[in-house]
Amino acid sequence: MSQELSQSLLVAVPAAPLVGAVLAGFFGKLIGRRGAHTVTILGVLVAFILSAMTLKDVASDGARFSGTVYEWMTLGGLKMEVGFLIDGLTAMMMCVVTFVSLMVHIYTIGYMEEDPGYQRFFSYISLFTFSMLMLVMSNNLLQLFFGWEAVGLVSYLLIGFWFKKPTAVFANMKAFLVNRVGDFGFILGIGLLVAYTGSLNYAEIFAKSNDLAQVKFNAPILTGIFGSDWMMLTVACICLFIGAMGKSAQFPLHVWLPDSMEGPTPISALIHAATMVTAGIFMVTRMSPLFELSDTALNFVLVIGSITALFMGFLGIIQNDIKRVVAYSTLSQLGYMTVALGASAYSVAVFHLMTHAFFKALLFLGAGSVIIGMHHDQDIRNMGGLWKYMKITWITSLLGSLALIGTPFFSGFYSKDSIIEAVHASHLPGAGFAQFAVTLGVFVTAFYSFRMYFLVFHGKEHFHHKPFPGEHDHHDDDHGHGHAHTPHESPAVVWAPLLLLAIPSVVIGFLTIQPMLYGDFFKDAIFVNSHAHHAMHELTEEFHGATAMALHAFTTLPFWLALGGVVTAYVFYMLVPSVPATIAKVLRPVVVVLENKYYMDWINENILARAARWIGIGLWKGGDAGLIDGVVINGSAHAIGGIAGLVRRLQTGLLPLYALVMIVGVVGLMTWKLWPYIEPQFKALLGQ
Repeated sequence: MSQELSQSLLVAVPAAPLVGAVLAGFFGKLIGRRGAHTVTILGVLVAFILSAMTLKDVASDGARFSGTVYEWMTLGGLKMEVGFLIDGLTAMMMCVVTFVSLMVHIYTIGYMEEDPGYQRFFSYISLFTFSMLMLVMSNNLLQLFFGWEAVGLVSYLLIGFWFKKPTAVFANMKAFLVNRVGDFGFILGIGLLVAYTGSLNYAEIFAKSNDLAQVKFNAPILTGIFGSDWMMLTVACICLFIGAMGKSAQFPLHVWLPDSMEGPTPISALIHAATMVTAGIFMVTRMSPLFELSDTALNFVLVIGSITALFMGFLGIIQNDIKRVVAYSTLSQLGYMTVALGASAYSVAVFHLMTHAFFKALLFLGAGSVIIGMHHDQDIRNMGGLWKYMKITWITSLLGSLALIGTPFFSGFYSKDSIIEAVHASHLPGAGFAQFAVTLGVFVTAFYSFRMYFLVFHGKEHFHHKPFPGEHDHHDDDHGHGHAHTPHESPAVVWAPLLLLAIPSVVIGFLTIQPMLYGDFFKDAIFVNSHAHHAMHELTEEFHGATAMALHAFTTLPFWLALGGVVTAYVFYMLVPSVPATIAKVLRPVVVVLENKYYMDWINENILARAARWIGIGLWKGGDAGLIDGVVINGSAHAIGGIAGLVRRLQTGLLPLYALVMIVGVVGLMTWKLWPYIEPQFKALLGQ
């Protein structure tokens, strides 16, 4: 194999899902349900096989690709291109995206079996895969932004897939609007970089990064508020990260993600595990040469990630909808990844991104399998004892939960513990708070994960008493609506992806920690200034192999916190179920705050949205209607009309009046012309 990857082979990776999406979307009725899922699964399978081949070439032979595939247009010296940059980071992301997407596609055959929008759904998820591949494979900011907006658009279509449900329409609009806020920052950051470097290409921007670090950003507003000069690079990096806050759902732009549960379960897995929410983490990692030059930006990233990791975990504790528990878990884990970025442990962040993609997709698809078994009831209080009826879902969900809480030897352990160690080694001002947040977060994660696990799979059975009509209001199944029912294991097309995702959830961390964190896998993809930020250097010195790391973990605080979380959940929900209710009564004010999600939605709707409306009404009535229409346009018309009214009074049409005016005019003119001659006589007359 040559060192240069084949361009045509790389083009086929995003093209294959795109072809599937087009065929299923435009010719869905023609090819039918079987045709729709066949072409889309085939497209994603081709993309996965080619991605796996690319990963093998990159990892074993050091193969690389960086170049332009298509030049769209040139504006002066600015080239707008479609191009690919394939290195360790891209190859890993391509495999994660295509593998998880493939599992979701297969799973969807069973989950969406009775849905009237079957072909449309397959078209959307295949288009989603294409968009994410274009994002991770890009070698320039234009293509990155294209992929960024495309995943945002398709997520809007998928969250509101059941467009007859008002809650789904509200949720997809919320996701779209919140992401517009983040994208405004993102495009400002891109604009600043392009303005100062004259290029959209990553390599050309990074080559000028040291020069950028010397440029002062002249903004009186920033100087007035913070009282110091800002580096242009700092402002650009913070703007880029605001984009990541929207896409990767960081506080306070996290509010859209729990509501995205209104979409069907397969898309929850695809949005939360492998695609949209990881885009921000990937982007900051790709931009590491810029972020490394600004401690202010890194500290901002660190603190935002810490707040998200801890406080979103608290919200997972009080959720009763099975999908929302997993959604808040995603928010918390994204916070962990962001903390790693802030500590300059970029490889640790994307390592956690990879391990998390597998076990979080597993947990979401497991939750979907439970929902199918429960005939679309999603309330965990109506479950219990399901392990007897859904053995495969039970075992795979347990493995996913163990990976999520960081059980030694499971994949989540290696990435999560590395994040905690990296924060411990960081010397940024926010590192103290970050360390507290990610350490306490271990207990919180274990508690809410096993609260859900115990309530769903163990304990007393509740499902014979009170089944609810659930997610699929348009389903006409005759077992779940108001009748007693017995849960059942999902069909093979649903549980097979669970088994395939459970394998990497257990072993991938153990197998890949050495090359990804301490080897050369990311060496030319991620830049770390080890003199200023030596977290990775300290981690490397302490690492003595994957087995030794896992064995050592049994003596560390995170392990005992995780164990404490599991034991507490068991005691609270299996042994003494009255305890949580008692605690909830005692801590009622805290519970109210958590139930209202820290009032973020209330603040957004009643303060920010209302203020925006007032500003809009003020600009409309005062600026547009009052000033522009009233003064400038209508005012000038009124002025001309007034002048015309005066002139009209003189135009009477009476000939004697016109003759009089003419005579007066002639006399006036003659007097004016003859005045020099008349003036001496006039003065003499007055003097006499």
